[in-house]
Amino acid sequence: MYAINSDTPARPLRDVLYNINKNGSALLATNFYNYETLKGILLAAAESNSPVILQLTRSSIEYMGLQPAVKMARAAAADHQVEAWIHLDHGDSYELARQCLDAGFDSVMIDASEQPLNENIHLTRRVVQLAASYNAQVEAELGYVAKLGQSTAKKGFTQPEEARRFVEETGVHSLAVAIGSAHGFYKEEPQLDLDLLKAIHEITPANLVLHGGSGIPHPILRKAIENGISKINLATEIKNIFTRTLQNCLQSTEEIDLRKSFPPAITAVKELVREKLEVVKGR
Repeated sequence: MYAINSDTPARPLRDVLYNINKNGSALLATNFYNYETLKGILLAAAESNSPVILQLTRSSIEYMGLQPAVKMARAAAADHQVEAWIHLDHGDSYELARQCLDAGFDSVMIDASEQPLNENIHLTRRVVQLAASYNAQVEAELGYVAKLGQSTAKKGFTQPEEARRFVEETGVHSLAVAIGSAHGFYKEEPQLDLDLLKAIHEITPANLVLHGGSGIPHPILRKAIENGISKINLATEIKNIFTRTLQNCLQSTEEIDLRKSFPPAITAVKELVREKLEVVKGR
């Protein structure tokens, strides 16, 4: 793999996503929240010789700062010799998408899935038109994928004909679909509608994305990839394993040197992500 930096751009993400699914694999998209979670992700990608998508949400950008987060991700990916792309996860406005594109993001998500369909189409089309001048990929969401704190009882699965219309009218490159997953941990094993996923895949050329990848059993993730998923998001499990490991370390020692407290949590993230990378690669 080659690293990303200002002189060595990564391959176009939309092309990689399209071709990787034809090979029965997917890309893992990992959210990072600080240098330590970023390092754990990149150590796993380097050891697995795997490309990876590095995702930032609005809250993570506000926490770290836009430029520091982007420059840190670029430098760290280059240092670990990992092919990576920086992606805005769940962008909630045209302005945020523009700011991220100006900062050098390779890909942005505009999430207007909770708006009426026509408004979702309108906003997504605007962001697609904006991103074209940056040669950047755009992801959108169609249907109801419960976010943290939202009810998982509500149903609003993506319908194939709506997906076809949405992609045709927006020109979006990737589409997050609602097929039974949810953000955060599951109270019971999720039941993904793989037949619906297959039908969506057959009717639209967009790369399909599975949000809420944390906690989905590996065999089900493999089935989702086999039925058209090109990108799987992983966030909650990363936050959880980093924080729980750090808490356990701090409770068992009076050490105050962060350089000694953080490494076990970084290693825990690395092992988690390495395991997920093997799943999406089909091993």
